[in-house]
Amino acid sequence: MNEIQRALIISKILNKTYPKIKVPLKSRNVFTLLISVLLSAQCTDVNVNNVTKNIYPKYYKPKHFKKLGRKKIEKLIKKIGIFRIKAKSIYNLSKLLIEKHKGKVPKTFEELEKLPGVGHKTASVVMSQGFGFPAFPIDTHIHRLAQRWGLTNGRNVIQTEKDLKRLFPKKNWNKLHLQIIYYGREFCKARDCYGLTCKICTTCYPKRKKPLITKKA
Repeated sequence: MNEIQRALIISKILNKTYPKIKVPLKSRNVFTLLISVLLSAQCTDVNVNNVTKNIYPKYYKPKHFKKLGRKKIEKLIKKIGIFRIKAKSIYNLSKLLIEKHKGKVPKTFEELEKLPGVGHKTASVVMSQGFGFPAFPIDTHIHRLAQRWGLTNGRNVIQTEKDLKRLFPKKNWNKLHLQIIYYGREFCKARDCYGLTCKICTTCYPKRKKPLITKKA
């Protein structure tokens, strides 16, 4: 079985398991989506949603966070990991959006990745979930799963993104990215499946006997 055949099998299993998919991070607009994705680094989506549900009803524009200032932002997000660093990024990117983008979130990868605290993965999520632009955000979980499923060699997240974009139709990227995340959380966990027990792993690699060691992102 080659990688193209595995990709087809994986697509069928994911579409059957998750015919409809919801965006895990709750947001009020594209700006709050950007903030939530930034907050989700080294933190669960559930924790981010629990914190932001008390923030977004009142604060949902760059001008709101600029007016708050770093210290008040820190207090609002203190239950989230590395909150001081994230508060600094939120404050600085809010200022930059006001000064350079008229308070609007830019619609290009290039401009998004110039914002404080925003890397390629965060920009990809915003482009995908915020603007509906075909993108394939790669986090550590997708990087791990793509190796287990024989879709990439795991060299790095850049290579993984290229490989997945090559193997799957562009029109499916946005949905597929979320399907993989949900499947990994439910069936192909890092310390549970080990590439041996879930339906995708057993279908793609029926003769695999030993746990697969994946390369970190």
